[in-house]
Amino acid sequence: MTVTQVSVRTGTSRAGGAPSARYPSFASYVEARQPVLLRTARSLTPNPNDAEDLLQTALAKTYVAWPRIEDHRALDGYVRRALVNTRTSQWRKRKVDEFACEELPEPEVLPAVDPAEAQSLRDAMWRAIMKLPNRQRAMVVLRYYEDLSEAQTAAILGVSVGTVKSAVSRALGKLRADPELTAAR
Repeated sequence: MTVTQVSVRTGTSRAGGAPSARYPSFASYVEARQPVLLRTARSLTPNPNDAEDLLQTALAKTYVAWPRIEDHRALDGYVRRALVNTRTSQWRKRKVDEFACEELPEPEVLPAVDPAEAQSLRDAMWRAIMKLPNRQRAMVVLRYYEDLSEAQTAAILGVSVGTVKSAVSRALGKLRADPELTAAR
């Protein structure tokens, strides 16, 4: 990773032209604080190269404002605000990919299901479920109609989870083979 150094002229503070005691110049500030500010920039963007560019832009804005900054103890906050504002501006200006096409990418509208056919299928399903042995029927109803987990079903019926799995598997096999359900589908 290469960090691009900023070359700047020596700045002076606003009060009487004397350099600031803490950071006598913009260059000394950048030299002292660049690693910390780069970490902040990296937290704002996932790409390390973009983070360096973001920091350089924020430092350029800070350099322009350097003569107006009276309290050099607040420089980090100023640069961080410039980082966030710059990143927000970049995010707002991001390119949105839109493509013109001849056909709309919307899904086809499926034909509506006839309510009478849906009710007929539900009735056939219940008739097939009623043909199951009591234990299998209870497990199928608890698992698929009450939407309980295998563990919850096992706890309610007082059996093991493996028993629920095998009984439900056998019950679903019987439902798939039911001739009335095959005809209804």
